[in-house]
Amino acid sequence: MRAALQNYHARMQRVLDYIDQHLDVDLDLETVSGVAAFSMYHFHRQFTAIFGLSVHRYVQLARMKRASYRLAYRHAQNVTDIAMDAGYDAPDAFARAFRQRFGQSPSSFRKSPDWELWLAAFGPLDNARSKLMQKTFTTDDVTIRDVPATPVAIMEHRGAPATLGATIQRFIAWRTAAGLHPKTSPTFNVWRSERRPASPADYSVDLCVGIDRPIEANGEGIKAGEIPGGRCAVLRVVGYTDNLEPAVLYLYRDWLPASGEEARDFPIYCQRLSFFPEVPEHEAVAELFLPLK
Repeated sequence: MRAALQNYHARMQRVLDYIDQHLDVDLDLETVSGVAAFSMYHFHRQFTAIFGLSVHRYVQLARMKRASYRLAYRHAQNVTDIAMDAGYDAPDAFARAFRQRFGQSPSSFRKSPDWELWLAAFGPLDNARSKLMQKTFTTDDVTIRDVPATPVAIMEHRGAPATLGATIQRFIAWRTAAGLHPKTSPTFNVWRSERRPASPADYSVDLCVGIDRPIEANGEGIKAGEIPGGRCAVLRVVGYTDNLEPAVLYLYRDWLPASGEEARDFPIYCQRLSFFPEVPEHEAVAELFLPLK
């Protein structure tokens, strides 16, 4: 019974991965059901029963999420191209759908996104994705690595998680202007608070980029710092790296007590190795680093 359920879920996971990889093409019911080898006459009900929303709605939200990321974080891409990639034949049709979903036009969102509305709009998509994405980690997934010290430029985010998107926008704009491209300059997040502190205003994370030269803040409050070198437990996470809390919990709750190791006096942090929307969401990669004595 358990093996049959795992096989069923694996077939559904193939569908989500296929959708992620093919957002630019027609994702009709016959094609999508064929990926999982399910009858197309029943597949839409099976999908809705598992994920809580229809295939059509899931695809719409996935395309809109990618479009919104490109609007907010990739200013070099024009709105017309983003609309076409989202499956709309004309920018005005995309604009109407976007406004209906987020309460803002695409151009207004690009300038000043309402991140709280954005988070609410993608709640159903995140819930659907989490149904089959409960990763199980083992000690074999964790390696102990000696890492070198890394000089970094830091933009601090202090305040509610819902406002993090605005800080990320500023960070990307600054590093782009500074010529610190993700392919050549590593990207780190250093968590200085819980993911959901008792007071949202206490949420604290540093957005960091590796540097090899003095930095100019350009009025953005950037400061120079360092991610210290030393021994670290490293856990690699592939796919849907928006929420790394399950991996963090595994390191603290399961791996650390059983390892005999002790944590060093520096926060847990991650290096983001590949990013959505440059890669499909299930191919995003991050490595978690737990500093050890």
